[in-house]
Amino acid sequence: MSVDDTGSTGSGAASPPVRSAQPEQSARSADEGGPGAEGAASEPGDPASGSGPAGHGPPVPAEPAPAAKPGRSGDAADSSGEAAVKPPEENPLALRLEGLILGAERRYTPFQAARTAGVSMDLASRFWRAMGFADIGQAKALTEADVLALRRLAGLVEAGLLSEAMAIQVARSTGQTTARLAEWQIDSFLEGLTEPPEPGMTRTEVTYPLVELLLPELEEFLVYVWRRQLAAATGRVVQAGDDEEMVDRRLAVGFADLVGFTRLTRRMEEEELGELVEAFETTAADLVAARGGRLIKTLGDEVLYCADDAGTAAEIALLLIETMAYDESMPELRVGIAFGTVTTRMGDVFGTTVNLASRLTSIAPRDAVLVDSAFAQELTRTALAPASEAEAAEAAAAAEKEGEEPPEYRFALQPMWQRPVRGLGVVEPWLLTRRS
Repeated sequence: MSVDDTGSTGSGAASPPVRSAQPEQSARSADEGGPGAEGAASEPGDPASGSGPAGHGPPVPAEPAPAAKPGRSGDAADSSGEAAVKPPEENPLALRLEGLILGAERRYTPFQAARTAGVSMDLASRFWRAMGFADIGQAKALTEADVLALRRLAGLVEAGLLSEAMAIQVARSTGQTTARLAEWQIDSFLEGLTEPPEPGMTRTEVTYPLVELLLPELEEFLVYVWRRQLAAATGRVVQAGDDEEMVDRRLAVGFADLVGFTRLTRRMEEEELGELVEAFETTAADLVAARGGRLIKTLGDEVLYCADDAGTAAEIALLLIETMAYDESMPELRVGIAFGTVTTRMGDVFGTTVNLASRLTSIAPRDAVLVDSAFAQELTRTALAPASEAEAAEAAAAAEKEGEEPPEYRFALQPMWQRPVRGLGVVEPWLLTRRS
């Protein structure tokens, strides 16, 4: 699999808020009774509001009904004698779990939450959408925590610590990261702990006490890992040479791709395929972290990583090839690496260097690593690889003549045929191997 774009993928919609941005005046006219009053605001599921249950997408305006007014959920029938359709009731256990996890009960509509927080409805909507929350119309589904989150973000903007655009980015990056984390914990971790159910209990019955026990521990662990990662990222920024280097930095970028993954998807059962992908991602993540690289993202059959220096990136690539080769259940792997200026944004990497690494991966032989000429030059500049075997032989002879130890090169580079690469012109790939 090769990648044209390395932009961050969006997360799925979460359960709380938000409605389309509306003028602040509309908020007041819809709800003059204050944060706790119902006033003229539409109730959840009211056809007039066009809102359905939380997480069911943007509100859809109700079509005019010439024969009769649209019935509320409590109406028994319309003028045609047909029973009015009631919105589906939410699962009581789901509501209990929500209350347990959020630590507060539903109290506000989006308009009420925005007004209580002292934030315009337009800005509140932008914050909520950036965090990945679905439109809920004017359902009363928000809590004191939602109000506090709005106040904090808006307060950072008012204090001049963040621009409004930066606050939106903070909300988006946090939402996307935690959405994926939450999905993983529910799909994998929680499912594994509740399977099979305890004797005489269904998985549904086990879920509530299990979440009650795990929630405080996982919350503390999340904060710990975040602080550790923040300290590491801050350290890298401080060590940058200048302000420009903090955003546009010279990095080694590598893609590792499972060969023939599409064919595997047609042959393997879904559960087997999921286990293979998880094993690949786990192995790659462990190797990248252990050797001092950074895993940027996983794309199923492909991982994207980067490193501050060429030697680290080369070691990671060769270790990935070697480790996967020992596992007979794994398909062959191929890796492409490029070195150059990379733009970092919201935890992702962009630029020509990233695209080149992706292209090199697509043309790499099985169980092999291809690098670009800039990466090869960086290895020779740092004396990690000779420019050629002839140069290595000359260096060894000169060292022997002087009674010194010959240079110990870790890697070997073999030039390959130049070839055109779509969107990047002609490139000169090099085959990277270990030097025996």
